[in-house]
Amino acid sequence: MNFPVWDVPLMGGGMLIGMIAILHVYVAHFAVGGGLFLAWTEARAARTGDEALLAYVRRHSLFFILLVLVFGAVSGVGIWWSIGLVHPAATSSLIHTFVWVWAIEWVFFFVEIAAAFVYYYGWDRLDRRTHLAIGWIYFGAAWLSLFAINGILAFMLTPGQWLATGRVADAFFNPSMLPSAVLRTGAAVALAGLYALLTASVIADESLRHRVTRYSAGWILAGAAILPFGGVWYISSIPAAARDIFMGAAPVVTIFAGVSVLLPLFIVIVAYLGPFRQPRFSNMLLAGVLVVLGLGATGATEWVREAVRKPYVIYGYMYSNGIRKQDVSRLAETGLLPAAKWVKVASVEPGRELLAGAEVFRVGCRNCHTIDGYNGVRLLVKGWREDFIDYQVQRLNELKAVMPPFAGTPAERRALARWLFQVGRSAPFTDPALPGQGPGGEAGGAEGGGR
Repeated sequence: MNFPVWDVPLMGGGMLIGMIAILHVYVAHFAVGGGLFLAWTEARAARTGDEALLAYVRRHSLFFILLVLVFGAVSGVGIWWSIGLVHPAATSSLIHTFVWVWAIEWVFFFVEIAAAFVYYYGWDRLDRRTHLAIGWIYFGAAWLSLFAINGILAFMLTPGQWLATGRVADAFFNPSMLPSAVLRTGAAVALAGLYALLTASVIADESLRHRVTRYSAGWILAGAAILPFGGVWYISSIPAAARDIFMGAAPVVTIFAGVSVLLPLFIVIVAYLGPFRQPRFSNMLLAGVLVVLGLGATGATEWVREAVRKPYVIYGYMYSNGIRKQDVSRLAETGLLPAAKWVKVASVEPGRELLAGAEVFRVGCRNCHTIDGYNGVRLLVKGWREDFIDYQVQRLNELKAVMPPFAGTPAERRALARWLFQVGRSAPFTDPALPGQGPGGEAGGAEGGGR
């Protein structure tokens, strides 16, 4: 409430974060698994004297560095930009809690970037032993970077003892940190093989293409073998309420959870029957389809991970609207609007109920909801009576487990209900808090004729 609210029309801030984050995660995991692939494969080629395979690794390293260091780095900045604007309170909490962990991760990231450049430009400048050492240094730094960030991401769902102690060690070594690290490592290895299928498909030498295709498919299978173990461990470590969400309490999340399991399984089956068993039938089209399916599996998995955290952004500490759990009872007495620094009205004034309701929505609901678009409230409340909306808002967390409780006074709640009622009656892309827009405007809304 100490920050301005950033309005992202139609898609909403959460969707924007998701779009950037999913693409970044898909490339960032390749940055880890791909680094292992390069070092491991170069070592294998050097040990066996396979110059053809060594030449392929060199070409693959160009694809690797362009994708990881260009798109990966830019999309990483995009995540900071989007979360800082959409969820400033949560971002601030994470930075203050993990300031030294972030600092350590940035050191790993710096080593990772430097090693990647030295590795690529050192093919003709370094002896084989030194070049391989740089490759392993890159992989070690990349995995440690993943390990550090994984602890922070896992904390958001399972803060564990940190809620009581406030200690950074308890925050980082939280209940789901290790199983999540295993899951992400398995995914990174599998993605290394998935991306390698793409570069293998353009190898001119048929014999080498078949060898590398089969070899790349083996990485997919090896990484996928880790996922069931990590998945069961991870599911057992998260809160029971979070498990309920994807086990049927929220049907949409359950569907996405199914997709997050079935898509990787389908990829594994295709990779085994095609590139692994029959590499001569593999081509760029098949590799491209598998890469797209891998992106879909990553998106579904990350979306489920975010969804089961509801109604929190930091589980048990801060709700998805940026209001801390411990502040809800206080705000119910003192009011949401007086506590918010960036609002047009600081209280519910007679004749300005609609404007107050719009501000309550902006401060307390806008993080997750749009008016029109993704998770839009206009269609959600269309046809509802004002008193029924007020009843729903009053019992948000009881009626829908993924919703936080309403934080504000009864007057603010009624103002929000009145505004939502007018939104449901108004034409799309209008705000009834603004005079002259839609049916009812400011004066019409004050009548409360929907009761």
